[in-house]
Amino acid sequence: MEQSRNGTALVTRGIGILGILGIALCMTIALVSYRYLIPGSPVPDVIAGNRFRLPFLVVHAASGATALLVGPWQFRSKLRARAPRLHRWLGRAYAVACLVGGASGLMLALGASTGPISTAGFGLLAIAWIHTTAQGWRTAMQRDFAAHRQWMIRSFALTLAAVTLRIWLPLSIALQLDMNVAYRAISFLCWVPNLLVAEAWLRRQSRARKAWAAVTSPGNAAVAARASSV
Repeated sequence: MEQSRNGTALVTRGIGILGILGIALCMTIALVSYRYLIPGSPVPDVIAGNRFRLPFLVVHAASGATALLVGPWQFRSKLRARAPRLHRWLGRAYAVACLVGGASGLMLALGASTGPISTAGFGLLAIAWIHTTAQGWRTAMQRDFAAHRQWMIRSFALTLAAVTLRIWLPLSIALQLDMNVAYRAISFLCWVPNLLVAEAWLRRQSRARKAWAAVTSPGNAAVAARASSV
């Protein structure tokens, strides 16, 4: 029993540390992304060649960075419990940032300089980002908070494409890959794995809840009580 408690405590502590590191990474990337608001800031070659870079890059960078700054705090249960009004207002700011970021991202996808594969990858990301965020907002308005939470987990998994994109890009450079070819792959790699992980986690949570409900149902509780009294 003691070993089980210690193991659970270690897992909880590990998740907490990973959460702190994740928030720090999101904050850092978000703040760095705001550099595109400064006129004359350097732009990577694959983005510089985008036909719709002006004005949509600035809009996309600002809205995406804002979503990345706000998003992590929305999953803090203490914030939801202690400051529900702040949670709602931050949620609105996050949703607007995602919707604007998705719309501007779609325009940038249409102007991608690396061809139709990149257009498809980043375009599907933009559409999925808009859809999941809109569904999250809709379910919140309907006070279906279980569905709201699921949709916002999907939305934030797609928001994190800004993070995974910045993992894949330097990795491609380190491996000395042709950037035009790598960028086409990254247009899918930056978000598809994120969404798959989110879906897998949501399904696992759903199975765990169903199993717990089955164990704690009145019939099973009565059986357990009789067994314990024998």
